[in-house]
Amino acid sequence: MSSKLTKALEFANYRKTLNVQHNNLKAKVQTLLNYSINGGTFQIDQILISFVKSLLDQDHTKAVLLDIYNNPIEVELKEFLEEITSRYFEATNEYHAEYQKLRKSRKVHKLIDLDIDD
Repeated sequence: MSSKLTKALEFANYRKTLNVQHNNLKAKVQTLLNYSINGGTFQIDQILISFVKSLLDQDHTKAVLLDIYNNPIEVELKEFLEEITSRYFEATNEYHAEYQKLRKSRKVHKLIDLDIDD
């Protein structure tokens, strides 16, 4: 097999592995950004955080929010905001750290965390 073909195959394998690892990481983060409370499940994102903060700024203490299944769920806003904000930052910080590791990995065995010397 020619050297160019070998390098092309190695690169294709690297890109495919990188893509799989990145998709796995995104799925993990999406799971971390799900929060269940009072029988409802919420997808934590910047919009939810902003909306809850806005309600608190308007001096609401409780509110009925629609979860991901459009079920009405009553929550205590202060505790809810603290929890979703904390989970959001934990998940995004973990995502950032793991993403940086992926970006720095230039070999397939590093992408899948094998301890093989270069």
